[in-house]
Amino acid sequence: MNKQEIINIIKAKAADKIRYFENLIAETRASNNDTKSSMGDKYETGREMLQQEINNLQRQLNEVLNQQAVLQKITSDPSEKVQNGTLVKTNKGMFYVAASMGEIIVENQKIMTVSAESPLVKAMFGKKMGETFTINNISQDIEHIW
Repeated sequence: MNKQEIINIIKAKAADKIRYFENLIAETRASNNDTKSSMGDKYETGREMLQQEINNLQRQLNEVLNQQAVLQKITSDPSEKVQNGTLVKTNKGMFYVAASMGEIIVENQKIMTVSAESPLVKAMFGKKMGETFTINNISQDIEHIW
């Protein structure tokens, strides 16, 4: 399994999300400027709602920027135990520990990208091939680590 290909796919997804949120913020700000009116309270309420939406989008953008920063530090070096940048195959699925970017498909394999902060990764962190971990009363065996 090519870890560098996985890293590249995840970095591209992060970059796409960043562009998406930046564009959405810009469009929302532009619509905020277009709502000028002499309606008084309705105008102020509308502007406040748009500002709250911009703040919400900004928070989401910052989260993706933080994920991108984590991705920049990850290498494709092989690993012997579960840590950031590790590709893990368990008897329940394949997981890439980096940033939570959802499911990706590489070499016809479904791989779930997960953050090191997720409960799943916390349960398997530091484990080696052949070891077992349990999460939500479900045991998983670590079959392979890249």
